Amino acid sequence: MRTLLAVAIAVLAGQLVVEAQQGWYPHEGGLLRYRVNARFGLEPSSMPKGWVFGRVSAVSGDSKGNVYVFHRGEEADPILVFDESGHFLRSWGRGMFGRRHGIRVDPYDNVWVTDYGDHQLFKFTSEGKLLLTLGEKGVAAEDETHFNRPADVAFTPAGEFYVADGYGNSRIVKFSKDGKFILAWGKRGKGTGEFHTAHSIAVGPDGAVYVADRTNNRIQVFDPNGKFLRQWTHHGATQGISFDKQGQLWILSARDHIENETLGGLSGRIMKIDPKTGEILKSLESPGHGLHAAVNGHIYAASMSGNVLDWAPGWLEISEEGRLIPVD
Repeated sequence: MRTLLAVAIAVLAGQLVVEAQQGWYPHEGGLLRYRVNARFGLEPSSMPKGWVFGRVSAVSGDSKGNVYVFHRGEEADPILVFDESGHFLRSWGRGMFGRRHGIRVDPYDNVWVTDYGDHQLFKFTSEGKLLLTLGEKGVAAEDETHFNRPADVAFTPAGEFYVADGYGNSRIVKFSKDGKFILAWGKRGKGTGEFHTAHSIAVGPDGAVYVADRTNNRIQVFDPNGKFLRQWTHHGATQGISFDKQGQLWILSARDHIENETLGGLSGRIMKIDPKTGEILKSLESPGHGLHAAVNGHIYAASMSGNVLDWAPGWLEISEEGRLIPVD
């Protein structure tokens, strides 16, 4: 437990007086009053018999509130789809991927995944029909038709998309709606417009491109053509970025990259962020590797511990009888 020891020292009539107060370390911006379902998709009736999550790398959702999980287990198919209550709907992808990383659902409810083992990006229908493959299986390169361990993908309202080609390469690649190369920017480094693990990417309502430059412990923001706009260095090592349907920005961050690696992605906080200033508006503790702000107001975190954490607005209070009761 992290504690804050506040010590006030005063000298009164020649005597030293020390007052100490114990308490939780304060949440930046104040506490997000959300409660969690840590068993999302894991109850006995949720999935086919014998299926469980492996390390959950990413989570996303469609316009109907269905939840898409990308995980690294061997028993269950890699892509699992649930309704918003955690009941299994369908799955696909067995044998397709080298190393599973990111999953995103676009505005048309197509499902995109990044394979950073085989250096590819895939687009599926919501039922699992393959529509598009970019990158050459098993071939790492830095050009218009190849990736090197891509991490994430993000979309514009017009259907263009950006790929965070961020583990082997250190760049952002922009494509047309039909997958034609438009432009790319970035290289390995610490300067503006440079990256060291471009881990997550999202497009804001104004078209700005937000990139979690994780190992550099910052978020960089660009215009649609890759022009640097601003950066924030006070959020730590950001794992995941997501905008909700109201255009509010949510991130999942560890305190710094070394702590995140040492603790296996089990440290961290979900933060609600002002997308213009980077101010942390509210926060709560949560592990996680990926993040999705869903249409139903829930926040889903993909945890490498083998969980999808379903955070829902609400809190608990103690009744006069001493029972815990939920409040919205």
